[in-house]
Amino acid sequence: MRRSGIDLNAVNSDPTMPGLVSVKTPPDVPTPQISIPEIRPEQSTPTTPLPRPKPPSPSPSSRSKLPSPSPTQTRSGNKKPPPDVSDASLDNPDLGPFLLKLARDTIASGEGPTKALDYAIRASKSFERCAAAEAEPSLDYAMSLHVLAAIYCSLGKFEEAVPVLEQAISVPDAARGADHALAKFSGYMQLGDTYSMLGQVDRSIGCYEEGLKIQIEALGDTDPRVGETCRYLAEAHVQAMQFDKAEELCKRTLEIHRAHSEPASLEEAADRRLMALICEAKGDYEAALEHLVLASMAMIANGQDNEVAAIDVSIGNIYLSLCRFDEAVFSYQKALTVFKSSKGDNHPSVASVFVRLADLYQKTGKLRESKSYCENALRIYAKPVPGTTTEEIAGGLTEISAIYESVDEPEEALKLLQKAMKLLEDKPGQQNTIAGIEARMGVMFYMVGRYEEARNSFESAVTKLRSSGEKKSAFFGVVLNQMGLACVQLFKIDEAAELFEEARVILEQECGPCHQDTLGLYSNLAATYDAMGR
Repeated sequence: MRRSGIDLNAVNSDPTMPGLVSVKTPPDVPTPQISIPEIRPEQSTPTTPLPRPKPPSPSPSSRSKLPSPSPTQTRSGNKKPPPDVSDASLDNPDLGPFLLKLARDTIASGEGPTKALDYAIRASKSFERCAAAEAEPSLDYAMSLHVLAAIYCSLGKFEEAVPVLEQAISVPDAARGADHALAKFSGYMQLGDTYSMLGQVDRSIGCYEEGLKIQIEALGDTDPRVGETCRYLAEAHVQAMQFDKAEELCKRTLEIHRAHSEPASLEEAADRRLMALICEAKGDYEAALEHLVLASMAMIANGQDNEVAAIDVSIGNIYLSLCRFDEAVFSYQKALTVFKSSKGDNHPSVASVFVRLADLYQKTGKLRESKSYCENALRIYAKPVPGTTTEEIAGGLTEISAIYESVDEPEEALKLLQKAMKLLEDKPGQQNTIAGIEARMGVMFYMVGRYEEARNSFESAVTKLRSSGEKKSAFFGVVLNQMGLACVQLFKIDEAAELFEEARVILEQECGPCHQDTLGLYSNLAATYDAMGR
């Protein structure tokens, strides 16, 4: 690597970044989402919520007997005057349910969440006043706050949703029985989802852990719904690259599902796929392969052909990691045949298999075949079929960029990373993914000698990782090290020394003093101190 006049021979100038972990939730595991919960009258028969709050879409509450504007009347122009929602009327105990029904009807009619937000705010104020007058914790008030927070989230106002959910959590009294305990549980899980969308991973996991504790106290530690929450929390730990905690929770989930489900159940298959992902991330490929084979057998028994094909792709990845290339090709080709017949030749699932084959052929030195598969995948991503998400396209572009990087085409890799980042920049909850892409871009800029752009990319990634709670991860330490190298090339020696020092503390803690990343950092830091005359 070219130096910029300073003789820092000991500086480790290898800009290679560790591979970005692509944590993909098994398809049959629900993804984090926040929807509008349905308000439940306090006097009705108690119902036990699901382990993850996945309430139905907004629908009229059965509690309110007051008339409300119908969507057909609104569209035809026969609009009724808005209800009297003056401050004085908020003390009316019938007003809260009525306003909440209006909020739900407004969303259901397609009028948009803005008007529904106003109704929900007034409804929560009415419930709050009535609860204060009764001097009793009100579940209706808590649920109205859940609805209000969900509407804020649907508008992209996640910061405004946080204090609303914190208030919702404070309302129920867990000592008053299962209804209150599980309402508090739902609040913690919804707050965790909201923090996740803000990219605040540590706070998100903290909320999920509190919710799990409450659910266990209410339902017992072997209830199947507790197993679902354990798996949800395990996925969150995987996203945060906390694989030991994820493995512990996933083992617990497997035990619960084995006790309550039939052998080779879909639940057990989903658990094993997650366990395989964890084992793969920890380098235990044989264990990962065992879990995937068992998951595949369960899916075959349940007639889930597309899921079997998805597992075949994962099995191919394990074979590739074990350098069992012929078996990897066979697994990929099996999956490709199923995806083409069931989804069509231009589906992103087909493109994803093309990318895996391109990676395999690149690693076996068959560069012509590798490039051909990359081009086939890019053609699919360039004209995505309806239903393809931007996250799928961005993920595929990022993987292809890594292949171009490995065959020494950094400029082409940069173009793909820039396209991927542009696709994700307006998507909530993608801060960490964007930070990873920016770090990769920093490496590319460094490789082509564009050191100022490299430093700026690393700095942007570091800022996002700090704000999301990733400032103690090994990946964060590596990014700091890479940013320090860029600063060295720009003669910003003091700044480089500060970055190397911060990275040293993190890598010693997370990787240990004998890890190769830590040893490379020691070399960088020593050379930098030498250049400073220290």
